[in-house]
Amino acid sequence: MSKALIIDDEKPVRIALEKLGDWKKYDITDILMASNGKEGLEIMRLHEPEYIFLDICMPIMNGLEFLECAKEEYPNSQFIIVSGYDDFHYAQNALRFGATDYLLKPVDRQSINNALEHATKKLAVALEEQMQAQSAESDSTTDTVSSDRYSTEQIVEMIHNYIDEHFSENIKITMFSERYFFSKEYISRAFKAKYQYGIYEYVLKVRMEKACELLLDESIKIQDVGERVGFQDNNYFSKAFRNYYNISPSEYRRDFFTTKKE
Repeated sequence: MSKALIIDDEKPVRIALEKLGDWKKYDITDILMASNGKEGLEIMRLHEPEYIFLDICMPIMNGLEFLECAKEEYPNSQFIIVSGYDDFHYAQNALRFGATDYLLKPVDRQSINNALEHATKKLAVALEEQMQAQSAESDSTTDTVSSDRYSTEQIVEMIHNYIDEHFSENIKITMFSERYFFSKEYISRAFKAKYQYGIYEYVLKVRMEKACELLLDESIKIQDVGERVGFQDNNYFSKAFRNYYNISPSEYRRDFFTTKKE
């Protein structure tokens, strides 16, 4: 099962893309949304979607800025530009930064699904190459970190414990790959194999569970709850909480104390 992320500051465009994509055909079960590149990057780090549709001209962080950052962190993900600019310069830069396709608005069903088909084939090739590289790495490595020796399982457990203790901090997979001298892909795969969650998914899980605990303390303001569990933007915290529990933080708090009084 895969995930897709649609990034566009125009809500009608996001809705149109969601309706036109033949998601089931490509085993895409979750469609995530963002209104700018900054929000998209945060969602990207939490959910690690394989397919990303994005506009170029957006506030806060535009599509090319997002693409430059995201492609470096997630080289296997497939990025499809959906732009209103029929401009060679934009298209050239998008492809240079790693975009799979460059579609022009208004998009139609066929162009979107052709792009999905193309992206799926490229993703399969990238994953196959990654698996081959990891297999070679696994054969040659002795699981040595500096002068100490740790098994992959021990490293995964240390990452798990680190997240439990530092969930409110800015956690990136690169910090673990640099610390333990394994690739981001290898660490991510090992973590998910043991805990059934991707690293960023587990960070979100811990943050959301801790947020629920803090919301039961009425002396703590809701905006402070978000900050305590690692969200600098209260609006994004509220949106993430609602996406996770299908209820807003304020509704969660209200419902708890209403039920308690009854």
